[in-house]
Amino acid sequence: MSLNLAAAAPILKEYYTAQRVENMTYKDFPLFGMLPKDKNFYGKVLPLPIQIGNPQGRSATFSSAQANKTSSVYKSFLLSRVRDYALASVDNETAEAAENEKGAFIKTLTREIDSAIQAATTSLAWSLYGTGSGKIGQISAINFATTNAFFTLTNADDVTKFEIGQSLQFAAAEVTGGLRAGGPIMITAVDRANGIIYFPGAISSITGIAANDFIFVDGDRNAKISGLAAWLPFTNPSAGESYFGVDRSVDPTRLSGVKFDGSAMSIEEALIGGLTLCNREGGRPKVVMANYINWGDLEKSLGSKVAYMISEAYGRADIGFEGIQVKTNKGVANVIADPFCPINLAYGLEMESWTLFSLKEPIRILDLDGNKILRETSSDSVELRVGGYFQLGCTAPGHNVVIKLA
Repeated sequence: MSLNLAAAAPILKEYYTAQRVENMTYKDFPLFGMLPKDKNFYGKVLPLPIQIGNPQGRSATFSSAQANKTSSVYKSFLLSRVRDYALASVDNETAEAAENEKGAFIKTLTREIDSAIQAATTSLAWSLYGTGSGKIGQISAINFATTNAFFTLTNADDVTKFEIGQSLQFAAAEVTGGLRAGGPIMITAVDRANGIIYFPGAISSITGIAANDFIFVDGDRNAKISGLAAWLPFTNPSAGESYFGVDRSVDPTRLSGVKFDGSAMSIEEALIGGLTLCNREGGRPKVVMANYINWGDLEKSLGSKVAYMISEAYGRADIGFEGIQVKTNKGVANVIADPFCPINLAYGLEMESWTLFSLKEPIRILDLDGNKILRETSSDSVELRVGGYFQLGCTAPGHNVVIKLA
């Protein structure tokens, strides 16, 4: 009997265990791999309480202590989930042509499932550094040619977020206002060395598109996870600004992290200065996430003094991330390169204060009805759905630091 789609389902169920998905998703994305994970985000919202002040009924004079006594100060972030999807299709003729050979048939299906898992994981991995806006880059300059139109990215390092086949939208502002009319448009080629993105036909079909416009994958704007740039903004939050229900301006350091400007220092001095300031605030960051370019600069600056260490992925002793040691007055921190960490920013993280909360596995095959493979209604194909429902949370923002590098 030939192996058809129905018969393949049990094999796929055995093949795509949670551990296999973790193995596929953790290895290339250090922050995602190292974050503690809680897969029980049921219900509509998740309260995340935080204490930012102790009782202040204290004085050398008893009557003053009694008169001025206060209670501890608590805040509670009310986390809400976001969702993300990666869909893939397998042409029915291709699937049937491979049915008589078990290995070929499974290989056809698993290749597409693996790719969908990778796409969903990549999306989550880069958004862990974002504000939630969904921005993947900004336009520096545009060529309005009628064929092979292209734009150049303001930061060429953002090219890691772009893929051939992506459908993009544009906006003049990152968060407010509408999208440019005429989109989306699909990427046909990527020049990764120079940060250039190509499209078919004239990009002028996007009404008003201009230099400095922000770039989004279609459907992502203001719909992504609140990442490190949201939890640890380099600029203090404004008064009255609500972040998961909390006005963080009442104590910006304890509610939105330590900020350290080391742009006028060497990279080693900047990291030590930022981590030391965080130590002063009670934090003990043991991991620093940095861009590959900044990581290389640190390695070169240390020269013969460089010392390496390995940090494990959360709950996975078989997956580790090698980094460079930086000593502080509260121990050693491991500086690890992550492809999605913004250039010239580093994040010193007390990892136990962070959790990636998700409804079941953060990235998984969506098969509530037990079917991993669905027939498409509008084409001679079957569909594979991968995705997840999640949010990032932090119980001690003030024990973490964002460091501006040169």
